Amino acid sequence: MKIGLRNFIEHKWFSRVILSVILINAVLIGMATNETVYQSYESTFVFLDILILSIFTIEIILKLILYRKYFFKDGWNVFDFIIVFGSLVLYNTHLVGVLRILRVLRVLRTISIVPSLKRLTSALFLAIPAIGSVTVLMGIIFYVYAIIGTSFFGEVAPEYFGDVGLSALTLFQVFTLESWASGVFRPVFAEMAWSWLYFVSFIIVSTFIILNLIVGEIVNNAQQLSEHAKEESEDMQKLMRDMDELKQMIREQNHHNKNKTG
Repeated sequence: MKIGLRNFIEHKWFSRVILSVILINAVLIGMATNETVYQSYESTFVFLDILILSIFTIEIILKLILYRKYFFKDGWNVFDFIIVFGSLVLYNTHLVGVLRILRVLRVLRTISIVPSLKRLTSALFLAIPAIGSVTVLMGIIFYVYAIIGTSFFGEVAPEYFGDVGLSALTLFQVFTLESWASGVFRPVFAEMAWSWLYFVSFIIVSTFIILNLIVGEIVNNAQQLSEHAKEESEDMQKLMRDMDELKQMIREQNHHNKNKTG
């Protein structure tokens, strides 16, 4: 029974069905934000929400029966359990706001179903320590450039470089490349022609170099996880082949013993 349940839960069609339900749930959540549509088909929305929650609940129960205590050793399983269990507990309570948040978070279950998304998200979490170091480096760069900007452009453009705080906020706008040329650079450049060195150097250092460090760390972790998953898959395939060979040997031995007995 347990083997049959494992084959059912770990079958690719089971994952595809759950993924389809998650995507349908996402579409329904988006449609429900339209007050006119929701009021016109409120009973349908409520019925489908209960049906989807029931499917998720059955999925979690089946996994709990199969994996038992090992179910909670996977962070993604814990995430799924909190969302589904929380939705069940809060369904008929006055905490409507929390329930709505949990409904929206159901969409994030797509990550736990699709292996490639799980690897990418895991790579992002693994990169957090490196991102923290890069963030500190970026903070130092922002602080240095904010002081330089305040010192040289404070009188020319006080609305942008009046003090260190304003300068840091202005540099953040420049960092995002949002209207920095027309909004910040050109008024300063009209007064001080050499200011392009300040802005161009900051963009090169902060936007291009620092962001590439972060992206590179995430890509590196994603590649390592992909290689690890590939190795695990190859090991599993080898194990399955060995088991098939062992079964074949046992069948041949049994057949030989029967012929010998006969």
